[in-house]
Amino acid sequence: MSIEEQEAVVPPSRAAATGPVLVVEDLHVEYKLRKEKGRGKLVANAVDGVDLVVHAGETLAIVGESGSGKTSIANAVMRLVDATSGRILFEGQDLVPLRGKRLRAVRPRVQMIFQDPFESLDPRRTVLDTVMEPLVINKIGGSQEERRGKALAALERAGLTPPEKIGVRYTYELSGGQRQRVAIAAAMILEPALVVADEPVSMLDVSLRAGILRLMADLRDRLGVAYLFITHDLSLAWMFADRVAVVYLGRVVEEGHPVDLIGAPQHPYTQALVSVIPVPDISIAPERTVLTGEIPNPTAIPEGCRFHPRCPLYRELGEPAECRTSDPVLHVIDGATPTSSGEPARVACHHAGPRVDRAQPQTEEHPS
Repeated sequence: MSIEEQEAVVPPSRAAATGPVLVVEDLHVEYKLRKEKGRGKLVANAVDGVDLVVHAGETLAIVGESGSGKTSIANAVMRLVDATSGRILFEGQDLVPLRGKRLRAVRPRVQMIFQDPFESLDPRRTVLDTVMEPLVINKIGGSQEERRGKALAALERAGLTPPEKIGVRYTYELSGGQRQRVAIAAAMILEPALVVADEPVSMLDVSLRAGILRLMADLRDRLGVAYLFITHDLSLAWMFADRVAVVYLGRVVEEGHPVDLIGAPQHPYTQALVSVIPVPDISIAPERTVLTGEIPNPTAIPEGCRFHPRCPLYRELGEPAECRTSDPVLHVIDGATPTSSGEPARVACHHAGPRVDRAQPQTEEHPS
């Protein structure tokens, strides 16, 4: 699928670069596990020093394998789990120390779309009650009729028409795509500044995914909302995001413009992820890089570069000692494609280097 065809599916963000909505600084999230005989209490370092910036109207995709820490980052930003250390600045205010009323006052401006619309919606509620619930909880709207009007408008904006007929149905009566549109309508009714979308299309049929992403893109441009978009699929990130951050074992290892990350990935982990993206012409598909083993246990992060036990470049270079002893930090990539927000492309690798350009990925969505 060409770039022009992809843009017909999901138009890129047109928001001008502005100040950041979200700034994450040195975020750590630890989960204390049960005690193990002879070792004391184990601690899983799910997020281990993450820095992120998201601007108004921008979509930042966080990509990585299962167990890389993507959802823990999302939950920490939403304050569904407590950060062990670091700062989460939303519109300049640090969310980490907030509790009680001060935290509830911020919540209308930060909303979440969950992965599974079959579990995230209450089947005992009608669609209209589900979408109105954020207004009721936050005491927005002067009357029930005013809230009902806002909910009907949100349903129509989410492509659920006619809203009066959809609104009286129960969520269990809807299809998966319709349920996710209800979840999006409920998240957007408060017109938040930031929406955290955790794998919002992974539970949907392939035929429905493009429609949901088009809806999210349209709402982004209408409302100026910023997205923190969690996905394991680099081709979706390439199609939908303004910037992509690749996460491995709780840390960002590469960040930059989607075109660069797909066309010339710098980090060996990103190169491996890109190599398995389907392309329409197998004659130009690159050789696949199959990583050995799985992501290491977050209770025992390897010394030095955390990726080196699985890194093909480490083996190609003769297993240099630097990879085993020195933990690489993110540094700016010279000559990278500029992003609309002006954030630089970065990579954390002692021996990072680009691969030859490859064909654009074949995604599962097609223009309607």
